[in-house]
Amino acid sequence: MAEKLNTYKYLPSGIADHLGNLHIGVTKRMDVGLQGRHQSSTFGSSVEFAEYREYMQGDPIERIDWNVYARTDKYVIRRFHDEVNIRANVLLDTSESMSYKNMGSMSKMDYASSLAASLMYVMVNQGDSTSLITFDDDLRKVYEPAATFGALRPLLQGLEEIEPKGVSNLEKALAKATEFIKGRSLVIVISDMLQDPRETLKGIGNLCYAGHDVTVFHVLDPAEIRLPQEGLIEVEFLETQDKMNVDIGEFRDLYLQRIREYLDDIRIGCTNEGANYLLVDTSMDIHDTLLKRATS
Repeated sequence: MAEKLNTYKYLPSGIADHLGNLHIGVTKRMDVGLQGRHQSSTFGSSVEFAEYREYMQGDPIERIDWNVYARTDKYVIRRFHDEVNIRANVLLDTSESMSYKNMGSMSKMDYASSLAASLMYVMVNQGDSTSLITFDDDLRKVYEPAATFGALRPLLQGLEEIEPKGVSNLEKALAKATEFIKGRSLVIVISDMLQDPRETLKGIGNLCYAGHDVTVFHVLDPAEIRLPQEGLIEVEFLETQDKMNVDIGEFRDLYLQRIREYLDDIRIGCTNEGANYLLVDTSMDIHDTLLKRATS
C-alpha cells in the first residue's frame, strides 16, 4: 500500500487521492534500471520471470496470472527481468514571468508547482523515480531523485520555497540540463516559454537529441492566450523588459493573430524535434491537465 503523504501546499490530499490510477509512460527506450512496471522495447516471451505484482489499471490483461487469481481471488501479473524503471526529471521554470496572474485561478508559478508536484507523485506511485530541477537562465536547484514517498518530501517542500525571479533562458538552461542528466530518461519541462521560439526549440532539441523522452507543458494564463475583451493591460517587451499599460481594444486583433502564430511555432517545432507538447492554461483542473499526458 502506498505510503501516505502529509498535506503539502501543492499536493493537498484531495488531489493526491485522485492521482492513484494515473500512469505516465514513455515511447522511447530508456536505460535499464531496477525492476519496474514499464516494459522495455526488447520484451518478449523468452525473458526470465522475476516475480508477481498487483495488477494496475493500464496493464495488459493477457499478463494476468489466472492460476494465482483462482487460488487467491487477486489479480496479479508476472513481472520480468527485462523491465525498466523510468527515471523522470521535472524541469521547472522559476523566472519572474511565472508570477503572472490575471484570468487564471492562480499564478503561473503556483499552477506549474502544483503540476510538478502531481507529476512527481504519479511517478513515485507507479514505482518509478523522479528528480526536480528549477531554472531561469541557468539551473538553480537540483534535488536528489526520489523513488519513495519519504524521499519525495524534500522535493514537495522545495516547491513551497520558490520565489519566481530572474529572466528565463530556455536554450541555455536546457543545454545545461542536457549535460547534467546522465542516461536516457523522461524529461518534463514546465514553463511559460516567453522567449523567441527559435531559441526555446534549440533547448528542447538538445534534450531530444540526447535520447530523452521529452514532454513540454506550456503554462500560460488565459489572458495571455485570448486577452480580455476590453480595458487596460500591462504588457512587457521581452527584449528590454520595459512595461507599459495599453488599451486592449487598440491591438487585440493583432495580438491574437501573433499569439496564434507563436503557439503554432512552438507546437510544430516541438513535434518536429520529437517532443510531446501540451498547451495548458491556469484555469484548467490539474487532474484534467495530467490526463492529457497520462497513458492508458
